[in-house]
Amino acid sequence: MSVSGVDPGAVAARPQLIRAMNEQLLLEHVRLAGPLARGDLVRLSGLSKPTVALALETLERDALVQVVGRRTGGRGPAAALYEIRRDAGFVLGLDVGREYVRGALADLTGAVRARLSRRARSASARARVAELASLADELLLTAGVRRSHAILHTVVGSPGVLDPGRAALTMVGNLPGWERPAVLSEIRRMFGESTAIENDIDVAAVAERDHGHGREVSTFAFVSVGTGIGMGLVIDGKLHRGAHGVAGEIAYLPLGLLEADAREVRRRGALEAVASSAAVVRAARTQGLRGHVSARTVFAAAAHGDARARRVVEAEADLVARAIASIVVVVDPELVVLGGGIGRAPGFAAEVATRLERVAPFVPEIRASALGEDAVVDGCLAAGTEQLWERVIRSRGQRVSRRDTR
Repeated sequence: MSVSGVDPGAVAARPQLIRAMNEQLLLEHVRLAGPLARGDLVRLSGLSKPTVALALETLERDALVQVVGRRTGGRGPAAALYEIRRDAGFVLGLDVGREYVRGALADLTGAVRARLSRRARSASARARVAELASLADELLLTAGVRRSHAILHTVVGSPGVLDPGRAALTMVGNLPGWERPAVLSEIRRMFGESTAIENDIDVAAVAERDHGHGREVSTFAFVSVGTGIGMGLVIDGKLHRGAHGVAGEIAYLPLGLLEADAREVRRRGALEAVASSAAVVRAARTQGLRGHVSARTVFAAAAHGDARARRVVEAEADLVARAIASIVVVVDPELVVLGGGIGRAPGFAAEVATRLERVAPFVPEIRASALGEDAVVDGCLAAGTEQLWERVIRSRGQRVSRRDTR
């Protein structure tokens, strides 16, 4: 310690820290508004021309930005235009469902390089993880990206909620064996430590916020009704997870208890036991529908005037409306977006809205998601891109810390 009480090492480190902060600032500007010339960055950042030039030189040397062209037509020489180097990092977004595994690969700018979907063939949890790994390998191969790339971040959208005490997922509902601790261990073994596990409906809500109807409002609920039932809640533009991460697990709302099988209620939750696609099929068979019956065929039959199928659809709309009524009186959302195979069925949103008027004091706008089957994957990419950027920014600060210790 010096006589003045100031650590000389800290004083020496200060310029390095400032340089790192300047680099972070310019990275954010280039990311959000690129391609940009040096003059643009001077104006946007408030930094001096020499400071911007030095920071850009460092970022270009570290393969984070690149020159993509020149701006012509103004006074003086043509100005070099900088953008984020797209291959500086990649995000794998993977959706593991009961019937399908889906995935996509995006670069650091968020541009999708490859997208694939496969019907799930595995019954065991371990084999399903292997299916995800195989899908990821195919995505990387299609995009021409090596798994050993310097920065690769993976986000897996999965049913359930992480239980930190067990290091395992819980409330996984319709994925047998998925709650075992070995599942998360195997996922991290396959994809590396830079892997995040996110609730599938939560990330679908993020996709809806960034790319869908959620762009128009600040508070909305994304309710998915299909092989499972769940909700992602966005309040004031931010995903709301709750104190234990279980906000949105509306499968456990105590609705339809009299009609539900007690074992199904314990395993999947009361609402999911009576309103999932499997429950729709059971109800249709009870009504007398025969042959190949699926939720899709039931809704199609109802649209073509089959009275039996129509009764099933009306009962389903009534259950979903009562669930949404519970959401309305607690959250008061501006909008409810319906996703999932049932939620996006033609005319179902209007059917739910009609029934909601009978049980709720206020009816928000009810709309079917326009994002389709890739909502979870797109949400994984959106969340993963933000997480990857945090890694990149963190790495700038870590470089300073490492230099300080030398």
